[in-house]
Amino acid sequence: MTAPISTPLSPYATLLGFTRYVDRTGPTKATFVGGLRKQRASRHGFNPHGQFVKALKADVAFHTGGTHLAQVADLVKPRWRPLYQALVPGATAWLQSLGEPVNVDLAQTRDALAMLGDLPVKINPHFGVRYADGRAEAVRLHFDEAPPSEEATLATLHLMARHMDAVLPHAEPVLVDVRRGKAHRMPETIKPEQVEQWLAGEAAAFRAIWSTAA
Repeated sequence: MTAPISTPLSPYATLLGFTRYVDRTGPTKATFVGGLRKQRASRHGFNPHGQFVKALKADVAFHTGGTHLAQVADLVKPRWRPLYQALVPGATAWLQSLGEPVNVDLAQTRDALAMLGDLPVKINPHFGVRYADGRAEAVRLHFDEAPPSEEATLATLHLMARHMDAVLPHAEPVLVDVRRGKAHRMPETIKPEQVEQWLAGEAAAFRAIWSTAA
C-alpha cells in the first residue's frame, strides 16, 4: 500500500515532533503544534547534531571506541562547540557500555511511516547496532538538556517497536539519553494496547490543533 502523500498543509509529524508534543500540557500543546505547522510551511529546519551522529556511527562502524567522538567538537563551527562538548562524555560512556568495540557493528535502519488514526508520523531511528551474539537494537538519540520524560520515552519506544519489521527486523528499540549516557528500553510491565489507545487520542488532538492553527 502506498503511503499518503502529504502536502505542506496536511497534518504530519516526525517522531521527535510528536513525542515533544505528547510531553506538553494544556495551551502549550497548541502553541507547539502551531510552531511545527509554520516551520513546515516555511520549509525551514536545521539539524545541529548531524556531524555528532556521524562521529558516533563511525566509532561503532570502525570499532574505534570513541576516537571520532573525541575529535568531533574541534571539527564543528565554534558556535556548536559548547553543545558538542556537552554531548561527548555521555555518548562515549554509552558507547563503552556496549562492550568490546570489536563485538558491536553498525546496522542499517530504514525510516517508516506510522499512521496514528489519520496522522502520519515519520519513524526515523538514528542508526542500529548489532552484537556478536546476533542481538540488534534500533537506536534513537535524545539530545536535550533535560532527560526524556516517561511519556516521551514510552511514545518513542512504542512507535519504533510498532514498525520494527520495517525499521530493523527483530531488533529492540532503544532511546539513548546522550548527555547522561543512559539507554532506555520498553518496561516489561507496559501494555501496548493501552499505549496505543493513549497515542491515538494524542494524535486526534494533534490533528485538530493543526487544522485550527491555519
